[in-house]
Order: sequence, then structure tokens, then C-alpha cells
Amino acid sequence: MHTRRTVLAASLAAGLHAAGRSARASRLINETIDVGVVGPGGRGRWLMDRLRNVPGVRIVAVCDVWDEARAAGLKLADPRAAAFADLRKMLAETKLDAALVATPDHQHVPCSVACCEAGLDVYCEKPLTHTAAEGDRMIRAVRDNKRILQVGTQHRSMPHLAEARKLLQEGAAGEIYKVRMTWNRNNPGRGRAPQVDPSTVDWDLFLGDAPDQPFDSQRMRNWRWYWDFGGGIFTDLMVHWADTARWFLQPGEVSRAVSVGDHFTTAGLWETPDTVQTLLSFPASEDGAPGPQMHFEGTFANHRDRACTEFMGSKATLYVDRGRYELIPQHRSGVEPKERLEAPDKLRGLDFYDAVDGAKYHLENWVNCIRSREEPTCPVEEGVASADMAHAANAALPGRGRG
Repeated sequence: MHTRRTVLAASLAAGLHAAGRSARASRLINETIDVGVVGPGGRGRWLMDRLRNVPGVRIVAVCDVWDEARAAGLKLADPRAAAFADLRKMLAETKLDAALVATPDHQHVPCSVACCEAGLDVYCEKPLTHTAAEGDRMIRAVRDNKRILQVGTQHRSMPHLAEARKLLQEGAAGEIYKVRMTWNRNNPGRGRAPQVDPSTVDWDLFLGDAPDQPFDSQRMRNWRWYWDFGGGIFTDLMVHWADTARWFLQPGEVSRAVSVGDHFTTAGLWETPDTVQTLLSFPASEDGAPGPQMHFEGTFANHRDRACTEFMGSKATLYVDRGRYELIPQHRSGVEPKERLEAPDKLRGLDFYDAVDGAKYHLENWVNCIRSREEPTCPVEEGVASADMAHAANAALPGRGRG
């Protein structure tokens, strides 16, 4: 028997071509791009605050299943913007050119596919997929409908990281053998979420195709740490550095993953571990040389090294974070040290630097590509492949076995 929720989930991303007819199919360079925002929560509003200041962009609709988030999103939109709880109604009742999708992870593909099939270009937050099985569907939706899709791994739009990548590809660090990635935080008290009035949430729409379950404020607000809706540290944080490593090295698909995870600060509260490590290996090159080893560690119990990646090569180590890169020569390598510090007065490895607004740069690239129809800096195939690295790490956790 079909419940209301399963009917909603089944129809969300299927057959919205009628709504697509209302979208303007092509953009002239001087026309305004009308955008609908799907999921104006904390991250969604962070992006909206930047997108609304991009020239030639107008946010004309917001869609969220929670009254509070919807009202907060409207404050950042055009004064005449419309508000919706149901994405299907937003697509059917508004004339949009593009959509910003910043929902919980399990809704990324259903919402993005629906928008692509409605004729919209899409900016989707990372990770692009909630499971590895969703990747092909997302790629087909973009390519079959000739859409521009930008995945929100914004490191690719940071100028200092683009410069660091060029150094690496020119051989400044020699052959890369190991990649060490970290995202460590000291925030053990973040586990419990505030209560939400269930009458203000359309819980059926929130669940989508997730397993049926009663309303739960904790799972709704802290969805990242519950398997039905997110994928924990690997998909929320590691995926940024995984995408950076792929962008720098193009190592191919993961051939083997070994992972561990534990609950040191969130036992009995989170489903996903609050402290993880994974070791990933990759296929050998055509000449038989082994692929690089990649290691990631993440925790909420200790912030040592914070958020950074090191590419360890035969001649040098290239250190990168969101505010700098440093080329550190090996002894007697003949390599000259080199660095670029975007925020020299700030600590290494911070989550954010005021001097480097990667989200702004990434959104600007997306808007430019909507106009030019060129590929964005992180197109759909790249987003799927980088998410797959995180899914491989999760699948290797003892007892998980999921893709």
C-alpha cells in the first residue's frame, strides 16, 4: 500500500517536465538569473548571503519543510519571493532558471534530479550523493537534460589552491606517494540539538525516501550524524579534502579502504562515529607504479592539525589548507621552499578564513557557467567520484558494509 510519504518520494524526481516548460531554457548574457533555494538552513543561508550579491542574480523562491528555516530564507531573498514547503509546487508555480540545493544529504539527488528534469541549472551542496548507488542517476539527469551542475566542494575555486595544484602537477614535489588529510575539531559538546515544535515541520517531506520513523528533533537538526540522512565525518568533512586530492592527482577509484570509527564524545547520541580514520589505496599506473596511499583522520575530541592536507612526495611535501600552501623541500632535494599565505596572521588549518571566501568564488563560477554553458569547476562526474571516496571509507567501517 502506498503511503502519502512514499507517493511524495516516488513523484519528486519523476516526470517534472511539465514544470520544466515554465523554466526559461536559455540565458542571454545580460538577463537576470532567477534562482530558487531548496533548503535555506544554516548552510543554505550562508550560500544565499553570497549568491544574492552576485550581479545579475535574483533569489525569487525558497523551499523548506520547516517553517522557521523557510521564514529565515525569505529574509535573504527578493522582497517578492515566494515560499514553499513542497519542491514540486515550487517547480510548478514559479519561473526559475536555476536552483541552489542545500538540503540534508539524503535529499541531494532527489531534489537535484527533479530540478534538472524541470530544466534548471543546479548548485548542490556536498556530498553530491548519499550513497554510491545514486551516482549514475545524478549524472544521467545532468547530461540528458543538458544542465550545468556545480557541486559545493569549493576548494576548486580558491586561487591559492589552484596555484598549489599547478605546482604539484609541474613536479615541484616529485612523485607523490602519500596524502595525509585531517579535519580535527575540539567540540565535544555539540552532540545534542535544541527541540523543534513538530507542528512546524512537514516530516513526511523531510523523510523523503528514508525509512519511516517518528519525528525526532535530534535527527532533524543534527541529520549529518545519522545514517538515514547523512554520512558522518567522512561525507561531511573528509569529502572536501578527498575532492582536493582527486583534483590535484586524479588517482582513479579507490581499490581498497580500511577504516575505524568510535564514539568518544557522542556515545548513545550519534549513530555515525565522532572519531574516524581511513586508509585508502588506488590502482597502479600504466607503468606498474603503485597508486598513492591516502589517509584521513577526523575527530570532535581534539583539534590538533585542524583542517589540512599534505601531499608527501619524493622531493618535497606540499601542505595546503583553506588559507595557505607551503612547499617544504626534502633534505638535499634541490627544491626551493615556496609559500602563499592568504591570512598570515591566522592559525594554520582553520575551517574558514575571511580572506578566502571559497563559497563566493564557487557560486560566481556557477553563475558564469550558467551564462556561458561551460563546465563549472566541480561538475557532476567529479562530485560523484569524490563522494564515492567518502562512501568507500564509510563502507569499510566495521559493521557498516554500505555504499
